[in-house]
Amino acid sequence: MGQDLRKMFEKDAENSKSQLAEGHEDRFLERLDTALPESTKRNYPFLWLAASVVILVALGVWYQVSQQSTIPMETKIVKTDSQESNDLSLGDISPDLKKIENYYVSNINYQLSQVETDEETETLFDSYMSQLNELTEERKVLNKELNEFGPNELIIGAQIDNLQKSLQLLLDLNEKIKELKKSKNEQFTNKTI
Repeated sequence: MGQDLRKMFEKDAENSKSQLAEGHEDRFLERLDTALPESTKRNYPFLWLAASVVILVALGVWYQVSQQSTIPMETKIVKTDSQESNDLSLGDISPDLKKIENYYVSNINYQLSQVETDEETETLFDSYMSQLNELTEERKVLNKELNEFGPNELIIGAQIDNLQKSLQLLLDLNEKIKELKKSKNEQFTNKTI
């Protein structure tokens, strides 16, 4: 049972007569040439030249773009009438940031206009307004930092986060006031029944 496979294959190779017949390879190549003539094997040197030119142009463009991205760009500041001459706001940095700022400010103003207060919700309203005033003061500090240190991701992110918190605060206020009025109405209807 314990036979050496190497010896078996060596004996088999010596005993086998699996040699190709004389001229077999030549006949095969002749048949291949007749089936696939060399005319199908065209060489297009101008395509190689065009591909080389395209690659060189692409590398040149990539190099120029990478060099321009490392050069610090100047920030163009557009002043609005409501700003002082040296103040920079979030909307002055880019049009996208202006859209974001306008979105949050308009929603904050809308939510403020939707607040309905009465004597019972006055204390709740006052506590939320004090928190909103703190966020407004924080936004003024962030705006001052923006003017001192220039635009950077941390300050811009903090300003957007501040606007989000202000809007969420007003949404929560309106929701609480609705809940209070709803519970007040439920209590009133339970008393009348």
